Amino acid sequence: MTRSWTPGSPDAALSAIAATPRLVVALDFDGTASPLVPDPMAARALPEVAEQVARLAELPGTVVAYVSGRSMHDLRVITEHTDDSLIALAGSHGAQYWYPGSGDADATGPETAAGEREALWAAARPIIDRYEGAEFEPKTFGMGVHTRTATPEIEQQVFAEIDALAAERFPHWRRRAGHRVLEFSSRTEGKDAAMAALRQHFDATGILFAGDDVTDEDAMRVLTADDLGVRVGPGESVATLRVENPQEIALLLEALADERASQRE
Repeated sequence: MTRSWTPGSPDAALSAIAATPRLVVALDFDGTASPLVPDPMAARALPEVAEQVARLAELPGTVVAYVSGRSMHDLRVITEHTDDSLIALAGSHGAQYWYPGSGDADATGPETAAGEREALWAAARPIIDRYEGAEFEPKTFGMGVHTRTATPEIEQQVFAEIDALAAERFPHWRRRAGHRVLEFSSRTEGKDAAMAALRQHFDATGILFAGDDVTDEDAMRVLTADDLGVRVGPGESVATLRVENPQEIALLLEALADERASQRE
């Protein structure tokens, strides 16, 4: 059962993950490290979150990773990521990876059929363009439709048309619905795959994963008793802890960094 975390209060689950020998702190970006903003490419981590991410990344036996549905290119833009960064990245819901010290990992999994992505884009764009507040997002393995500035009625209409298009012409593509976004991908990986990849790559003894959306529950469901899931905001979740917003994620990361640093002194 998910319980609310109270900033400033000791918590046994947070203390336990702080003590794990090799920790991966994996964070969704939109709605977790960053507030949701009308322009998806304008998203940036809250300064207080970025501060604690940098602090954790410097601690021994600790890795921080952003795990996002964004394509790797866009994820690097919004996270202000550089080639010498200590932060790992998992993009496209676990289909793309960037690791500190080695860079982009070789892509695995099936290739998208030649021209199929572009065919989806060409068919979807005229639909999206008819609706005020709906925005098209090209992705490495598919596309997204954002409706953050649209009315609920417009969102319902544009999503229904895009769903009908996909069902008719791209029925084998994976559909994901989140906060004011509908996505289709030729790849089937979810954030559960990202948890497995990060655990293996860094030989993690524990993962703290935080996320705010339906797609983040894929990752929550594969966490073990040695891990910790944190849900940001409302919604049904299998996470252990819940915080209200990205501001409270910053406070939780600060508490984690304080405790982990003190244990290593």
